[in-house]
Amino acid sequence: MSNIQMYSLGSPNGIKVSIALEEMGLAYDTHVIDILKGEQFDESFKKINPNAKIPAIVDPDGPDGVPVSIMESGAILLYLAEKSGKLLPHNATERCEALQWLFFQAANIGPMFGAFGHFHTYGKENCDHPYPEARFATETQRLLTILDERLQDGTYIIGDEYSIADIAIFPWVMWLDMFYKASEQLELESFANVTAWVSRCSARPATVRGFDVYGFTEIGKS
Repeated sequence: MSNIQMYSLGSPNGIKVSIALEEMGLAYDTHVIDILKGEQFDESFKKINPNAKIPAIVDPDGPDGVPVSIMESGAILLYLAEKSGKLLPHNATERCEALQWLFFQAANIGPMFGAFGHFHTYGKENCDHPYPEARFATETQRLLTILDERLQDGTYIIGDEYSIADIAIFPWVMWLDMFYKASEQLELESFANVTAWVSRCSARPATVRGFDVYGFTEIGKS
C-alpha cells in the first residue's frame, strides 16, 4: 500500500493532519507548502485543492483502491478516521457528538480564533481601530467558555475517549498562547478545564511526533 501524501504546514489547521496520521499509524509523506511564498497557488497544488488552502492529502489507496484527493481539515480527519477505524467512536450517539464538535470547530473555533489572531497580530498594520480585535477576543472567550463547560466532566471532548474532535480543536487553543501571545488578554488561565485538556492532548506521543514534522521540538516537554 502506497503512503498517503500530506500537503500541509505547521499551522493550527495543518498540524491536525500529521497528528491524526501519527495517532492512527498510517504511513505518509510530508510536502510542506510555504504559503508565504505563495506555493498554495501553484497549479500542481490547486489540482489537489482548488481552493488553494492547506492542508490537503492524496491517498493513492482510496475507496475501492482508487486514488483520492481530499481538501478541508475536517473532511480529512473524518476520512482518515473512517479509513483507519480509529479516533471516531463506534457508538452511534457518541459518533454523532464527535461529528458535531468537529463541525463546531470548522464553523466557529477556526474562523473566530483565526480572526482574533489576525487582528491581534498582522492586522494591526492595516487597522488601528480597536473594534475588530475586541470583537473577536470576546467571541474567542465565549467559545472557550463553551469548551470549558464541555470538559468539566470529561477527560476529552467525547468523555474519556480521545477523538478527531480533540485533534480538530486543541491546536487552535495552543496557538492563542504559542503564536498569538494572547494568554493574558484572553485570560486563558481562567479556563482551567481547557488548560488541563490541552496539556493532556499535547503530551500524547503522537502529538509530539506530529508537531515535530514541522520542527516544533518543545511540544509535550513542559
